[in-house]
Amino acid sequence: MKEFKLENEPKIKTGFKTPEHYFDDFSARILQQIEETEVKVIPIYKRKKVITMLAAAVVIVALMIPIVNTYNKSKELDEAALETYLSYQSNLNQYDLIRELDTKDIEAINQNVVLEQETLEDVLSSNPNIENLISE
Repeated sequence: MKEFKLENEPKIKTGFKTPEHYFDDFSARILQQIEETEVKVIPIYKRKKVITMLAAAVVIVALMIPIVNTYNKSKELDEAALETYLSYQSNLNQYDLIRELDTKDIEAINQNVVLEQETLEDVLSSNPNIENLISE
């Protein structure tokens, strides 16, 4: 392999040159180009209207929170919530539910349930646990 000596090889000149005495007055030229304009700053604590409006808004929001919370609470139970609660209670069975029904509840259930003969026959014929359904 041929021996390579860095000092003997011709060096490539860069394509970038700075003009002579360029950095001597560089900062002075930059400062001349920048126009100094003062911005008038008005602090918020000096504006009494803004502070008063902000305080009024905070008081109104603070007073509205309890009012909104009382209107949003529903006193009635919806059917889906009640059904979900009852389905997740492991110690509750059908006999406990039957025991709690009044005669008015039983009459309401009887009025709502309308079974046709064909539907009843289809359910009994397709269900493999007919004995369990009959015993209940």
